[in-house]
Amino acid sequence: MRSYNLEHLSILVLEKHLLVRKLLTDVFSEFGVPTVQSTPDPDVAWQIFKQFSIDLILSDWTHDLDGMGFLRRVRQNPESADPFVSVIVCTANTEYRHVCFARDVGMTEFLAKPVSAKTIYSRICAVIENQRPFIRVAGFFGPDRRRHRDDLYGGIDRRQRAG
Repeated sequence: MRSYNLEHLSILVLEKHLLVRKLLTDVFSEFGVPTVQSTPDPDVAWQIFKQFSIDLILSDWTHDLDGMGFLRRVRQNPESADPFVSVIVCTANTEYRHVCFARDVGMTEFLAKPVSAKTIYSRICAVIENQRPFIRVAGFFGPDRRRHRDDLYGGIDRRQRAG
């Protein structure tokens, strides 16, 4: 894993549990991130997002915290300060259908709880190293959901592999 200088990042953490928010803030501080704002309230997170320049959002998604509603708002609301911002969904909802749902709402990366400093850093590295183009199609706006692009083929055959 490469080492990145994160001292210019501004991170917004939307997390239900105070202890986890504190843990994440401490981890980001150890990574050298100077600005971390956190809240358990999606409406407060929205106001922070609109008022401050945010480079990365780490969003919880639980029964009592609608991280997907917040993500949808970031991606699709006309008042969004930056619909292209990287969003890492950090949740215990790890069933395949949950991952697909978060992907289809427009997440950039997915992080399953419980987390460690290493897995958090690996997702930040993935955001940096694997920037995907954003697309808008039929109600979806977000990073291209296809992880492996194969530009060797054109037209109807572009998704087929060579023989």
